Amino acid sequence: MDRREVLRWIGGAAAAAAAASRLPVGEAQTSARIGRQTGAPGPGGARIGSDPILNKNYSPGDLWPLTLDAARRRAAAALCDLILPPEPGDKRPSELGVPDFIDEWISSPYDETSKDRPVIVDGLAWIDAESGRRFGGKAFADLAEAQQCAIADDICGKKSVKTEFKTAQRFFERFRWLAASGYYTTPQGWKDIGYVGNVPTIEFAGPTPEALRHLGLI
Repeated sequence: MDRREVLRWIGGAAAAAAAASRLPVGEAQTSARIGRQTGAPGPGGARIGSDPILNKNYSPGDLWPLTLDAARRRAAAALCDLILPPEPGDKRPSELGVPDFIDEWISSPYDETSKDRPVIVDGLAWIDAESGRRFGGKAFADLAEAQQCAIADDICGKKSVKTEFKTAQRFFERFRWLAASGYYTTPQGWKDIGYVGNVPTIEFAGPTPEALRHLGLI
């Protein structure tokens, strides 16, 4: 099974989780509901803010300040594109806003997402530093694909990870999950995993006989 096929399986699970918590649309967790409309303090006195307007298109940074600086955003874009290489004719994840999704996620004021902030920020800094150390001071985004793969292969868990790379491995695992979550909740990602959604069809066969028997209807 090739890398992209594996990621499709990951994406099927990740998309289901991300669809419920993808930011800025919707609620991420119970604590985020506190202070709705009023902006009242949530747990610990922190203000959560009001719900977004669901029929408005928001741009990255409209709801809260973003975290990643320009260097880390370049590293994030390059790593997204390495993890999820596009099919011929498709757009790269970086062209679909996946790095924006990751930045929104780690910048949002929720307990769940704030735990990812130091993991992602420090990990992106590490991957640029490691790139510079190995390849003459170059940033990760400026490396050839084979050079990027050399770093990723050391931390992705495909083979035994050295002790000095364990923290980087945890970063890569979480970044890969976020990248897949962002990508497989885009229309292109839906197409990749065969998700059709709520669209009209010419024919609807209805439940299978097995399903009807399970429900005791036949």
